[in-house]
Amino acid sequence: MQEPKVAKPLETQNYLSPEEIETHLDNVEYIIMAAPAPEHFKETPIHFTIFLNTRKRLPPGVKEAVFDKFCDENKITVTAELLSQFQAVAFAVTGQETPQPVLLIKPEDIQSIPHTALHVMDFLGDSTEFPEAKIDSLTGWSYSYDTSR
Repeated sequence: MQEPKVAKPLETQNYLSPEEIETHLDNVEYIIMAAPAPEHFKETPIHFTIFLNTRKRLPPGVKEAVFDKFCDENKITVTAELLSQFQAVAFAVTGQETPQPVLLIKPEDIQSIPHTALHVMDFLGDSTEFPEAKIDSLTGWSYSYDTSR
């Protein structure tokens, strides 16, 4: 009998420096991350984080329009617990193809880990488009690049 596969946690090798972050984000429009939500959130089994590569504050009407667009494009339904604001974001080098965006919450992390401030939309939801997070309990992220340059 074959043993079930167990995903190993990603190990952070290092974090990008402020200069490396700036270069890394040069052509990035946004990053979307999906992770399993805590089990008691049955209706919203996926924890989404959208990192918008902007230093500008989004007016309230624009925030809602951007959020609705992401939800429509990614077939995200039944959303809850939306937090939409500028937050400290670091980029961990983990051996994956692209650095993992890391939302910094603790003051000691913000003081000790190189980061930048991005507009972050953090929320719970459901979608058929993210089976890795919903079914396999894996975390993943995807970068969207500005191709008009």
